[in-house]
Parts: sequence; structure tokens; C-alpha cells
Amino acid sequence: MDKASIVNAIISHVESAKTKDYSLWTIGITQNPIDRREDHGNPAYWQSWEAVSLDDAQEIESHFINEKGMVGGTGGDLHLLLTTYVYIF
Repeated sequence: MDKASIVNAIISHVESAKTKDYSLWTIGITQNPIDRREDHGNPAYWQSWEAVSLDDAQEIESHFINEKGMVGGTGGDLHLLLTTYVYIF
């Protein structure tokens, strides 16, 4: 999915919630959203999207952390990711 579509989907998802507070949401990137969801304790409001590239995923993650106040962090050994997903919960 292209970067603009993922950004719009995240905005739509958050804005459709009871409380439209970005700081209540966590964002991250992973190559395996199923395992990552389990790592986070299987949150009920999980959503993920496959990004076109790692660069796109990192830019999306950075935007929502730095501009919208979502919880998350950049880092980790991401250069080995073959398929990159952006997730929120």
C-alpha cells in the first residue's frame, strides 16, 4: 500500500475511535505483524498495513510519533526486513 493510503487509513482509524487522541495509540513497524501483535499482548484494536518500502514505513512511523503524538520509537535492526508493515493499536 502506498504511503499516502496508509497515512489516510491510520487517520481514518483513529478519527473513527470514541476518543480521537493520537497519544493513546501506539505505532510501529515490523516484518511479521502476527508475531508482533502477540508480542504486544494481542491488543483488540490492532490494525496493520503492508508498506511499499522500509523508507515509507519509517517516514509514516516518524510522522505519527513526531507530528501527531503517537507512542512508539524508531530503532532496531530493520535493514533485514523484506516486507515491512506499519501497525497501530
